[in-house]
Amino acid sequence: MHGAGDRIDTSTAHSARVYDYILGGKDHYLVDVEAGDAMCRHWPALPVHMLENRRFMHRAGRYLAEEQGVRQFLDIGTGLPTAPNLHEVAQEVAAESRVVYVDNDPIVLAHARALLQSSPEGATAYVDADMHDPDAILNSPQFRALVDLGEPVGLMIIGILHFILPPDDRRLVQRLLEPLPSGSFVALTIGTADFAPEEVGRVAEEYGRQGMPMSLRDLATASAFFEGLELLEPGVTQVHKWRPGPEQDGVDDSAIAMYGAVARKP
Repeated sequence: MHGAGDRIDTSTAHSARVYDYILGGKDHYLVDVEAGDAMCRHWPALPVHMLENRRFMHRAGRYLAEEQGVRQFLDIGTGLPTAPNLHEVAQEVAAESRVVYVDNDPIVLAHARALLQSSPEGATAYVDADMHDPDAILNSPQFRALVDLGEPVGLMIIGILHFILPPDDRRLVQRLLEPLPSGSFVALTIGTADFAPEEVGRVAEEYGRQGMPMSLRDLATASAFFEGLELLEPGVTQVHKWRPGPEQDGVDDSAIAMYGAVARKP
């Protein structure tokens, strides 16, 4: 019997662990520390950028639960558990909320217990799968058990699309949206070099050297992910400008290399 730990590769950096290290977590290895330090030397604003990406997820999840009445979510590319997780945000609004988490990183699988601490009224599940194989996600017993396709779903794809290279990117998002009913929502964050091109370009090169090639999108390319959907206000904007709260006061535009938006499936 092999566990998730048997699959963890500690010889190369991994995006989820680098993210964990830069945000002050403890689930990473020396190779991730070295990669994260190199990236922060290239762009000292990287921790602020990563934190605001996470905060966008919190605000979007809360908005969908509170303002749109969404009670079930599919979270692709979950990353390492960092409180509050999506189910904690949604269940604070409605205890019966259900969340299916998806990630392909064995270290996330090893820590998935923290993602499964649901309220008694709600439910959470974890699917060990890759966004490149949407059918494995949609056909998983966890998805089928928790998600009622007669009711709206909140599809969250946060902090992962810059690792999905064209031409697969839009096709994969569309495939995940396909079975979701009318009135469902999708929240995306999309990496960009529009605001600090030199620094972000060097970070992308560092990711590439670590075996994690990235594709950064300009505003027009980012907006194209939402074609055929109804964009909610304020549209596609830097993540810290999407329905900001007091936490976003004083955040410098040049510190944020991520577009974010939420749209409704008609």
